[in-house]
Amino acid sequence: MEININCDLGEKSKLHSNKNDPELLGIVNSASVACGYHAGDEDTMKEVIKISKHNGVSIGAHPSFKDPDNFGRKRMNLSSDEIKRLIIDQYEILQKIASNNGENVTHIKPHGALNNMACEDIELATTIAETIKGINKDLIYLVPTGSKMQQAANKLEMKVACEIFADRNYEDDGNLVSRKKDNALIVDPDICKLHVLKMVQNQALNCLSGKQIPCEIDSICIHGDNKSSLATARSIKQTLVSNKLELKPLNKMKKFK
Repeated sequence: MEININCDLGEKSKLHSNKNDPELLGIVNSASVACGYHAGDEDTMKEVIKISKHNGVSIGAHPSFKDPDNFGRKRMNLSSDEIKRLIIDQYEILQKIASNNGENVTHIKPHGALNNMACEDIELATTIAETIKGINKDLIYLVPTGSKMQQAANKLEMKVACEIFADRNYEDDGNLVSRKKDNALIVDPDICKLHVLKMVQNQALNCLSGKQIPCEIDSICIHGDNKSSLATARSIKQTLVSNKLELKPLNKMKKFK
């Protein structure tokens, strides 16, 4: 069985260090790169792209609300046109840098509040999906499994990769536990690896209550801005490989050939 490990990278800001990016890029298969709106800048984008190219890691854009003060985690109500512009502009920023380094952006994964809102709102999810398909129908759309984002993308017959979060807990409705709650994050790498392995093997979400929600799982996200992200990434990769799972960049998976 093929599986992908992805990580949100290039997120240097006043709220987050990107010092672990080079080591994480030696572990993960795909990188979703901050495009300067919530974090990152031209130098961080160049760095992630160059290391990714060397390591055979596929590149994706990680578009966000333009909100560096809150790391893109504050909800904003924008028009459909404003949302489209956000996605297109950030994709183009990263694609230009990638192209200059002989690479291409092959997936898009929204960040933070934009992603959380689209998980719940089918109209927003549809706007984002239509925008991405309009950019390039061959782009892989990386979305939380079971979300409104997946529903919208499937309806448009897009290339959809469904992800789970290694370091986050789930509510009974399949949404992530809010970061405002104490139990939102899983910081122990040993707990993370068991959490992930159970979900991948069962193709189901593990909810805090013990409930299991059947779902598709193509990719595992490790948040690069967590203190334990490096140890978590190493532990999860080792666990997946030892359980005979084949790790692949998103654009090399058979599903997207």
